[in-house]
Amino acid sequence: MIFARRSRVPSPFRLLFSRAVTEPREERPPQVAGVHLHGSLQLRHVDVGSCNGCEVEIASALAPHYDAGQYGIGLVASPRHADGLLVTGVITHNMDGPLRQTLAALAQPTVIVACGDCAVDGGIFRAAPGVSGILQDVVIPDVVIRGCPPHPDDIVRALRRVSGR
Repeated sequence: MIFARRSRVPSPFRLLFSRAVTEPREERPPQVAGVHLHGSLQLRHVDVGSCNGCEVEIASALAPHYDAGQYGIGLVASPRHADGLLVTGVITHNMDGPLRQTLAALAQPTVIVACGDCAVDGGIFRAAPGVSGILQDVVIPDVVIRGCPPHPDDIVRALRRVSGR
């Protein structure tokens, strides 16, 4: 039996992973507004309505390659154990209340980190019908990490500036 070879169109998955692992990026220093802690920085991550691109980059920043853990940076499950809040995405109507509850549960003083263009200025989703606003409408962020999505190096660099390590 002879099998004929079909010409295949590469799947989007294969195209995604055929790119170079490290792509060149713009050099943009993260903005940190006068907040400095010493020691470890434990953050509670809240996704208030993102496309999950930022979450992938945050996971990469905490993974062994970029290893934010060596600087004492980590994520915690409870806002009561956190030094600050890491927010990704635009605030949707459904997540407005939970974000405010999480902010109220944080111990003071706290650090608010806006990660990604959506959290900073709404990005491409700002005018969407399900969006109630951006993070700055609820609380002024102390740290702004721009990018869509931000590079793991930028995330680690900004968080290191806050923790002083």
